[in-house]
Formats: sequence, C-alpha cells, structure tokens
Amino acid sequence: MLTPFERMIAKRYLWPGKGEGFIALVAGISVGVVMLSVAMLVLVMSVMGGFRTEMLEKFSGLNGHAIIQAYGGELDGWESVLDDVRATEGVTDASPLIEQPLVASVNGRLNPVFVRGNTPEDLALISDKVVFGDIASLQPDAGRVAIGSRLAANMGARVGDTVTLINPSGRTTPFGTTFRQVPYEVGAIVEFGLYDFDEKFVVMPMSEAQTLLLMGDTIGLIRINVTDPDNVSGILGQVEQDLTGRAVIADWKTINSTLFEALEIERVAMAFVLSFMVLVASFNILSSLVMLVRAKTRDIAIMRTMGATRRSLLKIFVTTGTTIGAIGTISGLVLGFVLLLFRNEIVDGIAYVTGAQIWDPEVRFLTSLPVRIDAWEVIGVVALAIGLSFLATLYPALKASNTDPVQVLRYE
Repeated sequence: MLTPFERMIAKRYLWPGKGEGFIALVAGISVGVVMLSVAMLVLVMSVMGGFRTEMLEKFSGLNGHAIIQAYGGELDGWESVLDDVRATEGVTDASPLIEQPLVASVNGRLNPVFVRGNTPEDLALISDKVVFGDIASLQPDAGRVAIGSRLAANMGARVGDTVTLINPSGRTTPFGTTFRQVPYEVGAIVEFGLYDFDEKFVVMPMSEAQTLLLMGDTIGLIRINVTDPDNVSGILGQVEQDLTGRAVIADWKTINSTLFEALEIERVAMAFVLSFMVLVASFNILSSLVMLVRAKTRDIAIMRTMGATRRSLLKIFVTTGTTIGAIGTISGLVLGFVLLLFRNEIVDGIAYVTGAQIWDPEVRFLTSLPVRIDAWEVIGVVALAIGLSFLATLYPALKASNTDPVQVLRYE
C-alpha cells in the first residue's frame, strides 16, 4: 500500500510540469501505444474466436459434430444403429440424414445442388433461418422443398415457383437408364449463414428424398451431436468399432480439418505478432520513466535528505509507470469493445471508401463478421499489458531509489 506521501508524489509525477513537455509527450505516446495494442489484441482474438465458434456452430447445426457415412451410400438396418448411437454416453442428439448431389432446374437454368432429406424434427430446427415462406409447409408427399437464399437468387426462384430436381441415376429401361426429373414447389427460402449451404442446398422431408433417390426405406447418413465436440472421437470410439466394414465416422475436425487448422494457426500467429505491440509500449514507458528520473534527480535527492526511504522512491516510480500502463490498458479495452460493437459498420465503411470487398462470403464462408469475447483471453491480454508495464518500471525505479543525495547536492 502507498502512504499519503507516496501517493501524492506519484500523482504529481504522472503530470509532468512546465519545461517537461517532452517527457509528457513520451508518456502520452506510451499510453496511446498500450491502448492500441490492447485494443487490437482484444479485437483480433475475439474475431478469430468468434469465427471459429460460428463456423463450428453452423457446421454442427447442419452436419452435427460427427456423421456416420455408410459404405455404398446406403446404411441397412439404420434403425438399430441409430438406437445404439443415441444410447451412447455423451451423445446429445442423433438423427438420420440423406444427402446427395443432383442438378436443379428453374425455367431452363441448371445449377448443381445438394439435396438433403431431413426428419420433421430437423426441419423444425431451421425454422428460424427462413427468409421467405414457411418451413412447416414441407410435409411428406406435399411436393415442396426449401432452397438456400443464394441458390434462389442465382436461379431467380421465388416461393411458389417450381424447381425440377434431376437425378442422373434414374430407372433402367430397354433403351438405357433414363434421368429421373421430379418437379417440386418452393415452399421456403432459407439463409443458413454459410455461403456454400446458401448457394447449393435443397432441403426436403426424408420420405421425399428417399422417393427421389430411389432409396426405399434406407438412409445414407446419421448426424450426431455430442456434449464435448473436442472429444468427439473418444465418445464415438466404441460406435466406430461396431460399424467397422459397414460405415465410417467422420467428425467435424476431419471434415473441416484444413479450415480449422488454418484458423488456429492464424489466430496464434496474430496474437503472437500483436503481443510485440505491448512490448513496444512497455519500452516507451521505460524510456519516459528514465527521462523522468533524470529530470527529477534533484527532487529525489531532496526527498532522500528529508527522510524518504529507498523503498518509498521505488514504490513511487513503480506506481507511476504501472499507472500509465493501466490507463492505456483500460482505454484499450474500451476502444476494443467499441470496435467490436461496430465491427460490421466499420467493415462496410472501409469497403465503401476503398471500393474493395473486405468481407467476401465466398472466401470467408460466413455472411457477417462474427465475434466471441472470451473472458479468459481478455484477462490474459490485461495481465500481459500490466505485467510488461510493471517490468518496464523496475529499472528506472531502482535507479531512482539508489540515487545518492550527497553526490547530487554537492554542487547545488
């Protein structure tokens, strides 16, 4: 704890007097650099964390944390497999799924698509993603489908229009295999938030997909969600052994391994590089305190002759430097949170001024800039900034505390 005397002197040294403008300038630069470095660290870590979390949530919301893929595209006896998966400890949800690449046609315009057959429960989960229409209209034998928003835009399709799905694996006739073409009414237009899904997905009830693909009562996939996504392979280890030779389990890490590994490497690299900004700020604090000590050498000597201890002087200059770092850190947190709050507006503004598309959904997969603020990461950034600021004060504080008043005042 500081004594009233130490607190008064430290407060006085935080605001250098007349003739010490250069010291004040360096101290101000130190605060500014700490502020910017903390703000950038919080901004980058939160955006990168949000990007990873958002990607995982969107992928898991549509594909689950893992997928059982049947050899040959059809999983016989899938009901018993589904029951075993649901009974596995750590599994929170499992549902059958059909997914097949086909071709869609609207008014003669052809587009490659992924047709997905979902259970009524899974269809209800995407009701909040509906832009136009009603997902409840997708009933078995109703002949209605839901399509992605970008697919609708590319094909010029609206709710109520007819989209024809073309299955190249049609029925075999004496004249060869004929394409199977089935018209469906667009019952809903959905926006998943992932570019690839919005551009290619056609969703329909499970029974409709089985009829379209001539699969009978079989399915091709089982979508699984677990309590701990990072330990999905451990949770499903026994299930994978039981399905050996019949199917393979692909978890979210395997399906999107390149993407998530690249995200993690980029996140760590950005955090490491931006941490050097905090180090630069601590050197600025060091230089400002060194100049302050040199400018206040006579005052330090006088305080020593008046009874100030070395410990008091050490505490005064450590407090002064650490306070500069703390002011910069708090300011950086405020600036970082403000930037996060208006992140999308800032990106749009930069794109408008430069004429370049900063956030391209085709590249980033997501249609908006995500963010996730991790309290522990913020605490780590604050600890780094305050810790380096404290270390930067030690040398000038020790220099001040070791000042010999006799040598300083000998010729005064």
